[in-house]
Amino acid sequence: QNDPEKKRNRMFEPRRAFLSIALAGVTNLGLAYASPPGFKRVRTQFIAALGDPNASSGTEASNWGIWPLDPGPRGVWLSDYNSLVKQPEAPSGWKFDINDWWLEEHGLIMEQPQFPLAPGRYLVTGGRLVTTALTVDASGGWKLDNGTLYDVTHLPCRAARYSPNEGNGSPATARRSDFPVTPGAEMPKVQGCDKQDYAVLFVIGLEDKAEL
Repeated sequence: QNDPEKKRNRMFEPRRAFLSIALAGVTNLGLAYASPPGFKRVRTQFIAALGDPNASSGTEASNWGIWPLDPGPRGVWLSDYNSLVKQPEAPSGWKFDINDWWLEEHGLIMEQPQFPLAPGRYLVTGGRLVTTALTVDASGGWKLDNGTLYDVTHLPCRAARYSPNEGNGSPATARRSDFPVTPGAEMPKVQGCDKQDYAVLFVIGLEDKAEL
C-alpha cells in the first residue's frame, strides 16, 4: 500500500501524460517535415539553450547542453532533498552537485545536461508551429533555418541552473510554494543562490551523415 516506487510513479503520471500529448502534437505538426533530407528521426532529446528569444542565430551554443533522456522523471523532488544530502546520487544514478544544480518547472531537482552541445545539425521544435533545422558550429555559433529561438522553445518545460553565492543557498532554501511554474514564465529565485534560466528545445532528429 505504501510502496514508495508506486507513489513516485503516480506523482509522475501527469508529467508523463503531458509530455506524451506534447510529443504526439510534435509528430502531428511535423508530419510534412517528418523526414527532411539529411536527418534521421530519434527518440526525443532536450537542449538547454541560452540566447535572445527573438533571434534566429547567435554565438552562445558553447554554453548549451543536452539531456539525451527526459530529466524530469529521473529527478528528485525538493521535498526529498535530504536524501541527496545523505548520499549525493539520485535513484536513477546521476550525481548531485551542490555547487551546480538544476530545477524544472514542477520543483524537481534534475541532473545536469551534458555540456557542451556537440557541433552538428539538429531537427528541433517547441511542440507548437515551427519545426526546423538547428546548425551548431565548433565555435559556438548557432543558426535556425526558420523561426526564432522562442518559436522552438517548449514553453511548459522550464529549467534553471543554480549555484550558491555568499548566502550559501541550496535546494533546502527553495520555496516549494513557487511550483509549478507557469508555462513561459521565469523559474523562481532561490534564496542564497544565483540563477540562470534556460530555454528547452525538443530534438526530434539528428543529422544523418549516411545521406551526406
